[in-house]
Amino acid sequence: MRKCLGCGEMFPQRELVRVVKTRIKPENEGEEEGYTVSLDLVGKKNGRGAYICKKSSCFEMARKAKRFPRALSCEIPEEIYDLMEKELKENE
Repeated sequence: MRKCLGCGEMFPQRELVRVVKTRIKPENEGEEEGYTVSLDLVGKKNGRGAYICKKSSCFEMARKAKRFPRALSCEIPEEIYDLMEKELKENE
């Protein structure tokens, strides 16, 4: 069972969409490590994850309350939110 960041209800893991923060290793020595945040519709990506319902309303609630940055311990640019929202609506 996992808790939705939007509505706060508990669901079986397979009924939720995972938002995952994946570390990106630097290509050149001396560069800092980075990360990317994306939707994991299959549930197989490596990285730190947080879960939301498949409803766009739950995504909006979690975004407005800034629950993604808190759960994933990172800042998320607005462009990433827009891409995730578009992808979620396509799969709704």
